[in-house]
Amino acid sequence: MPSSAIPENIVWHQSAVSKEDRHRRNGHKSCVLWFTGLSGSGKSTLANALQQKLFEQGKQVYVLDGDNIRHGLNKDLGFSAEDRNENIRRIAEVSKLFVDAGTIVITAFISPFREERDKARQLFQPGEFIETYIRCPIEECEQRDPKGLYAKARAGKISDFTGISSPYEEPLSPEIIIESNRQSIGQSVEQIMQYLFANGII
Repeated sequence: MPSSAIPENIVWHQSAVSKEDRHRRNGHKSCVLWFTGLSGSGKSTLANALQQKLFEQGKQVYVLDGDNIRHGLNKDLGFSAEDRNENIRRIAEVSKLFVDAGTIVITAFISPFREERDKARQLFQPGEFIETYIRCPIEECEQRDPKGLYAKARAGKISDFTGISSPYEEPLSPEIIIESNRQSIGQSVEQIMQYLFANGII
């Protein structure tokens, strides 16, 4: 894992354009909607539906999807606890860059460990990190099994699979809870939109 120490000859260069300048230009604030939940809970589907809604309203928005990121930035990582932690660390730092650029970023990652989600939160100013728990019973996720991963995990073909051979630690106090086995995509999008409006993001 890369060292967290910063070499002494590396100095932060202050940008001439601030995050607040970008907020004024965009007409909205920036934040990270950190979607977390089991595989098959509907994170990616909801993230893209929300992105479409915000985009149609003229908002600067982007989705960082777990599988997509592992095709590029994180393709060198596996699924051990150490690699999962590094996966989330990198995504948190990338999300911070998006927020600084004035964008509403939606991350769709299982991110199973509370400690790593808490570390991600610490990178952001109060109100910028919106933990969004896409809650769905594992029985429902396993029945959906859109990628066939649960079946492979049950057959022993995938090790360290969240919910089967690796734990998922539920958020203790997320800003938003989506009951994806009970709510439609439209209802879920509207719930998040209402949160963003009520908290002055949009």
